[in-house]
Amino acid sequence: MHSKVFARLAFAVQLLFVAPAFALQDGDNEWTPLFNGRDLEGWTPKIRGHDLGENFANTFRVGEGLLSVRYDKYGGEFGQQFGHLFWREKLSSYRLRVEYRFVGEQLADGPGWAFRNSGVMLHCEDPATMARDQEFPVSIEVQLLGGDGTNNRTNANVCTPGTHIEMNGELITRHCIESTSDTFHGDQWVAVEIEVRKDEVIRHSINGNVVLEYGKPQLDRNDPHARDLMVGDAVRLREGFLALQSESHPIDFRRVEILRLGE
Repeated sequence: MHSKVFARLAFAVQLLFVAPAFALQDGDNEWTPLFNGRDLEGWTPKIRGHDLGENFANTFRVGEGLLSVRYDKYGGEFGQQFGHLFWREKLSSYRLRVEYRFVGEQLADGPGWAFRNSGVMLHCEDPATMARDQEFPVSIEVQLLGGDGTNNRTNANVCTPGTHIEMNGELITRHCIESTSDTFHGDQWVAVEIEVRKDEVIRHSINGNVVLEYGKPQLDRNDPHARDLMVGDAVRLREGFLALQSESHPIDFRRVEILRLGE
């Protein structure tokens, strides 16, 4: 069987068998870890230039209880091989917590904008619909950014590959919108929480403080691939897959957990 077809079938089988995870208590709420601290169970990589399910050069790996993104087996060149690690099920209304830190050095040929840059992709297209050479899934991106030690750089911004959002009743077509966050320099751990309520509202918080809010995520009618994903004339994104990025700078995640919200 062709490797790409096999990977898609394997991903579909994962969707059918979603194993329950250990729940953490947070007051009266239950947070469920999506990362078990041992392996990549439940996650599927899609790296540009490679088939779905191929974890090229062991980009996404687990060690010492951390989910890490590394490039030590890339031969020194990133080669625009942007990657995404997809969680196995679609999500609609939830709160997501991630704790991350940037470490080490960016690959020399990584884009300048990708220095200490990663992201959490929300309302993603099914990774099986991505082209082999597609850089980013159609999605809403919560940027995870680190500072350079000197300059200001807001964190938990929003970017929109193949999509648009609305803010204060206005359709926003700019690719990225900055948050009101502080800058986080060095290799410190940063806690980001994202609240997603279907296509109504999305909020980004850092260390408990809301830094950005918007709503009505939708497909960009002017993006050819986004148009392929439309069902009829519907453009609003009410659900989708979740993914973590690899964009040429090493990063660690020590917490990825979800609180599902009622409709």
